[in-house]
Amino acid sequence: MKLVVITAIAEFDKEVKKMLKEAKVLSYSYRDVKGYRDSTEDAVETNWFGSEMNETESVVFFAFVQKQNVEAIFDSVEKFNLKQETISHIHAAVLSVEKHN
Repeated sequence: MKLVVITAIAEFDKEVKKMLKEAKVLSYSYRDVKGYRDSTEDAVETNWFGSEMNETESVVFFAFVQKQNVEAIFDSVEKFNLKQETISHIHAAVLSVEKHN
């Protein structure tokens, strides 16, 4: 069993849900969150908004996933991100679960 955590901008909400369904993840939790990015290190020409504090409406998903289904999620995320022309991407992480009930 693995714990998969996925973060994305709110606009990608439906795409993440579709990825989870295609990976046969039938149960998951998600929550609206504020994404934050510190732009103080960015060059002026890449910081369109001229602000050092960039907040974004985002979502975070949590799912307990069988080991054999994890790669399907990561493959879907990678394919989606390769098609994006925007800076925003879907981010996924997997954590081992030592014990569960």
